[in-house]
Amino acid sequence: MKDLLQREELPDWFTYPPEFMRMVEAGEFDLGPWQLLLGKWLKVRQEGLAKRFPDRGLVPFARRLDDDDVACWDREKPGKVCIVHDFAAPGWEVRDEYPSFASWHEAARQDAQDYDREGEDGEGEQPPPERER
Repeated sequence: MKDLLQREELPDWFTYPPEFMRMVEAGEFDLGPWQLLLGKWLKVRQEGLAKRFPDRGLVPFARRLDDDDVACWDREKPGKVCIVHDFAAPGWEVRDEYPSFASWHEAARQDAQDYDREGEDGEGEQPPPERER
């Protein structure tokens, strides 16, 4: 898929999980506060994370709209999803961890329900998505 990192842009240790690819193919790009990183924004975030956290092997795939959290795959934790607080000092960046993409996806869906309920109450205005098409 052209909006994702291509094979030559990905580290040797990483391949997109099939369940992630199914989500992308289904067009599930926005999950409440979470938004998949695609195109230019994915590349910008990947390059930025590599500069800010050079000792980590991170492949980002989603960002939160309401803070600087980024969902990533981590070279040191195969199969797991790490939530990294971008722009934190190195060593303080890890906010959360999920044992698999499926468990992150389920948590993101719950976040979306909570986020949507807040929006119905008039709280938590949602900024427009940063999707390049």
